[in-house]
Amino acid sequence: MPIKIAVIGAGSIGFTRRLMRDILSVPELADSEFAFHDINKHNLEMIAQLAKRDIEANGLPAKLSTSTQRRRALDGADYVLNTTRIGGLDAFALDVDIPLKYGVDQCVGDTLCAGGIMYGQRNIPQVLAFCKDIREVAADDALFLNYANPMAMNTWAALEYGGVRTVGLCHGVQGGHSQICQVIELLVNKGKKAGAKNYKQVTKRDVDIVASGINHQTWYVSVLYEGEDWTDRLLEGFERHPVFKKTEKVRIDMLRRFGYYSTESNGHLSEYVPWYRKRPREIRSWIDLNRSWIDGETGGYLRVCTEGRNWFETDFPNWMKADPPVFSYDTRSDEHGSWIIEALETGRTYRGHFNVRNDGIVPNLPAEAIVEVPGYVDKNGINIAQLDELPRGCAAVCNASIAVQGLATEAAVHGDIDLLRQAFMMDPLVGAVCNPPEIWQMVDEMLVAQAPWLPQYKREINAAKKRLAGAKRLGTKSTKGAARIKTKSVTEMKRNAASARKNADAADKGELAGKKGARR
Repeated sequence: MPIKIAVIGAGSIGFTRRLMRDILSVPELADSEFAFHDINKHNLEMIAQLAKRDIEANGLPAKLSTSTQRRRALDGADYVLNTTRIGGLDAFALDVDIPLKYGVDQCVGDTLCAGGIMYGQRNIPQVLAFCKDIREVAADDALFLNYANPMAMNTWAALEYGGVRTVGLCHGVQGGHSQICQVIELLVNKGKKAGAKNYKQVTKRDVDIVASGINHQTWYVSVLYEGEDWTDRLLEGFERHPVFKKTEKVRIDMLRRFGYYSTESNGHLSEYVPWYRKRPREIRSWIDLNRSWIDGETGGYLRVCTEGRNWFETDFPNWMKADPPVFSYDTRSDEHGSWIIEALETGRTYRGHFNVRNDGIVPNLPAEAIVEVPGYVDKNGINIAQLDELPRGCAAVCNASIAVQGLATEAAVHGDIDLLRQAFMMDPLVGAVCNPPEIWQMVDEMLVAQAPWLPQYKREINAAKKRLAGAKRLGTKSTKGAARIKTKSVTEMKRNAASARKNADAADKGELAGKKGARR
């Protein structure tokens, strides 16, 4: 029997089609049934047109349906993929711009810090609604694969309160793995140029890694190349690498001071800790503004998502005219989803890094925390390896974030403003920049501004409005940020259409254009 795969938030530009392509590149899964769901019918239909064209061009028997009714899409689904961004770009802009008034300068704001905490407040009630529908209408023991950020908070809520088999998936470990391979290649070749005699290429197949920690703060605790552990040599390699020494300054500094390389990109990592973004005049020294992607710029991911969505809306006819991608088992992406489904359905073993409840897997992190750790998948299910304790310093960094995640998750589930305020206070960057009265008022302002997406806080939002009406405003900074790059207009992007199309395809991980006030 063909399997059914439902995608919630399927109106993303590139991510939905990429996941579908990966799954259909597996011969045994070529007849899969896909059900795309999104609350934005316009975006959904555009993506569906492209996806149907791709299926037909590759001559596959797969079927694809679309629906703006979530339960219809989930009916009988064996696998459910979540790629949503509740509140779309409207809410995302508030996540970045309101904290700036209080001095909190974020690059991304979707995992931790003020923006990530509020993102969780919007997402978690909907994640639990997804889980309810999965329990009621999906296939028995359906697997919920969560790709949406904030990864740890969403997965935490689904496992603690959703009653659904859930795994969180992120590609951060794969990205850092690739960087580590490039660094080792640099070191082993000792100045030789690519193509020279005896030049050795180093690929992911040559380097075995074990990463342990929490999503976006996972540490490469073991790096084996030709039977030797290269962990202690990575700092030398990153400091010498002609690109990474410019684009990964925060990650390299963390490697220098904690001894292990961290999975997430420079801009992401800079806002999870208290040291690199608390003084506006110092932010630029830790980032690189000379690239088109987001190495740490203020509101960087908001910019590329906005540009990507605007470009896609304009350029969609040309996407339809472009040559469809060729589905190939050998060229599918590193995204875990298709590999997990393949392993479960065929029995071929897959090893990856997954987000799961800790329960002692990493002994010196809390049992209830969501950890990102190695696992094996086959016909018997998803099996997670027991790991050693994290190095004490690395565990301390993770534990600071876990405290915020736990508070924010419980706040979102119960609509508890006290826990929400405490999550803001405990956040490393917010706490480094703001005092308690500023944090209290920032929370009030964000609740009021994001009221359409926060039904669990209805009573608290009314109280917050009254407090704000009679209070002296503390968030008075008038700034666009210490390192902001102007969002390009469509006219400006047309000057380099190929680059605009590439960025649009890469940027959009989940639904980013939900209408204000709409909820799934």
